[in-house]
Amino acid sequence: MKKFMTMSLVLIIVAVILAGCGGGSASYEDGTYEGQAEGHNGPLSVSVEVTDGEISNVEVVEHEESDGIADPALEQIPASIEENNSTDVDAISEVTVTSEAIIEAVNDALPSE
Repeated sequence: MKKFMTMSLVLIIVAVILAGCGGGSASYEDGTYEGQAEGHNGPLSVSVEVTDGEISNVEVVEHEESDGIADPALEQIPASIEENNSTDVDAISEVTVTSEAIIEAVNDALPSE
């Protein structure tokens, strides 16, 4: 019985700690925002749409990145940001500068919380 109580207490403590770490996703003011950052080959601009407090669309509207080479970052980073409702996403190797520029431009676009 003592072992059961100890294990129950440990599970409750772990659950409380995990609940505190969750924090939920960010909430933003609805609207469409534009941001810029410096990419590998020059300026990069994004348009970020927020609907119901969440990032609903990220579009790279202008860039000077190399066609073909930068495509993975140009396609996957906006999708990851939308999926996670956050710019806390991993850069894509071999297109790290472009990945980080997209993330920086979205951060530039989003209104401060």
